[in-house]
Amino acid sequence: MPVAPYGSWPSPLDARALTAARVDRGDPTLDGGVAHWTETRSEEGGRTSVWRLVGDTPAELTPGDNVRTAVHEYGGGGWAVRDGVLVYSTFPSGAVYVLDAAGRRPLVAVDGLRFAAFEVHPERQLVLAVREDHRASDLDCVNTLVALDLTGDNADGGRVLVAGADFYGPPTLAADGRLAWVEWDHPNMPWDATRLMVGRLDGPAPSAVRQVAGTPDSAPCHPAWCGEDLVFCDDRSGFWNLYTLDAVGTERRLTDDDHDYCGPAWQLTRALAPLADGRVGCVRYADGVGTPGIVGVDGGFTPLLGEPVAGASLGTDGRDLAVLVQRLDRPATLEHWSGANGALSPLVAGEDAPLPAAFVSTARPLTWDGPQGPVHAFYFPPTHPGYTAPAGTRPPLLVLSHGGPTGAAYAGFQLARQYWTTRGWAVLDVNYGGSALFGRAYRERLQGQWGVVDVRDCVDAARATVAAGLADPRMLAIEGGSAGGYTTLAALTASDVFSAGHSLFGIADLGLLARETHKFESRYLDGLLGGGPDDVPDVYAQRSPLNRLDRLNCPILIQQGRDDRVVPPSQAQALADAARARGLPLALVLYDGEGHGFRRAETIVASVEAAESFFGQVFGFPTPGVPTLPIENLDAPGPA
Repeated sequence: MPVAPYGSWPSPLDARALTAARVDRGDPTLDGGVAHWTETRSEEGGRTSVWRLVGDTPAELTPGDNVRTAVHEYGGGGWAVRDGVLVYSTFPSGAVYVLDAAGRRPLVAVDGLRFAAFEVHPERQLVLAVREDHRASDLDCVNTLVALDLTGDNADGGRVLVAGADFYGPPTLAADGRLAWVEWDHPNMPWDATRLMVGRLDGPAPSAVRQVAGTPDSAPCHPAWCGEDLVFCDDRSGFWNLYTLDAVGTERRLTDDDHDYCGPAWQLTRALAPLADGRVGCVRYADGVGTPGIVGVDGGFTPLLGEPVAGASLGTDGRDLAVLVQRLDRPATLEHWSGANGALSPLVAGEDAPLPAAFVSTARPLTWDGPQGPVHAFYFPPTHPGYTAPAGTRPPLLVLSHGGPTGAAYAGFQLARQYWTTRGWAVLDVNYGGSALFGRAYRERLQGQWGVVDVRDCVDAARATVAAGLADPRMLAIEGGSAGGYTTLAALTASDVFSAGHSLFGIADLGLLARETHKFESRYLDGLLGGGPDDVPDVYAQRSPLNRLDRLNCPILIQQGRDDRVVPPSQAQALADAARARGLPLALVLYDGEGHGFRRAETIVASVEAAESFFGQVFGFPTPGVPTLPIENLDAPGPA
């Protein structure tokens, strides 16, 4: 077998392969047995459309429309279908449309109003939704629950059902008129503390409204009607388990184990899929890996598949399930699960494998002891069937710090990781303290400690990988986007472990973030840093990487969208200006027409090639076929 240094192996993947004809499916559900889902195509600028099966043939329902909502900026819940009536939001206009047997027509289009979390009720001629009103202010936009008239023009923006809370989750209406929803107020995030509310919708607004779950230390979420019972997730035990509430108000804990049955509600999506017979489709997380399954009326959990997978999303028509299965070794597959016999079958033909199986690197759990207990990560080894490295050498390591920070690293197949492992890199995706899917106590390790615990865990992750003989200590790089970009920048200014860093729309100035961010996250830092910028100004100053550039001693790549509303591009520019003034090696790349996260194919290609060129110049690897990225102040490539 040919021998070549780690990091220099010829890969079957180029940057264009990450986007070429790529289809990202999501939001699977069933309506009367007919499968519906979304498809997002990077070659169409990241446009998302709703599809369904017509016989055995997929058919696009919303050609030309970008089905997306900007409620909470992160969106989610941008469409819903019931009894053949599809309701969806379009981006960037925010206009909402109905598609039914009579064709496509506008449902509501009012400048400054955004809608999400739809639930369609043709029998009542209404659509429930979360509405976000930006007409007076973006930062102080007003969130409400509304009812839209399926037969009207809704020129008033819909009938307000519930108001007064800072935020609302997806509403859900039972056949007998009981309405349930989750609400919460600043400074909480929806995984900190929420209130589960129930009322009766037998008039213009809900009556007999009462709180049925939620404390200052728990966050009920994802209510759904399962026959006459309300089923929901609640983490009062320390983990998001399932509970039910019957028609007379008697509560029962349905599951009882130390695992989460949902993740943090960053988007206005629905996690539970209740069946008419009382069972509930859901995803159970153990050690950061999600298993789709069925919770029976006795609380027992039965996996849908007989093989390990990384996670799933699912939807139901009350009888069967549509399941998007996140695979460990190949792209996600869209499956149909039969409630009658438990059989799982493909809904649509799977994509051609973008990478031969012999090249695929699969996740290996890596755990080490930290000051607050075990810390978890997924290690992806360098993998190539045609090359090996010189004896006694170890690979460069790319440490990934996920976004959120109340997010998670996933074990599922991602071409972006394979891009590096096929070249002879090792990749380590870290679930630092504060990550989701490991219970509330793990999540709360980051309370007041953002920029401390996450940084420590990422630095320790690199050290643990080196100690295990899995990486070259001279070639350790760290990369992250958004909050992960902050952790990347903070790690580079708090430790000399890493030899290079790559920040994607990362946060450099915490005070600036607090002043310029959007409503949903405008008080997020209160919990992560122990207060607002006026409460603990020293903490904001001390933990802002922009104020610690005197400790930055390695090259850094900064990539940013010019239209980012979550992390303003002014932060990237300020970081680059400060680094440039100190003569530090850096490259700054700004992309027109991109927001928080890159959607366009040409941007994704350019950003990946920029990273490969950057790391190649820093560590001395050849990067044939990749444009050379200008790096300011870089004197000599290669590890010290």
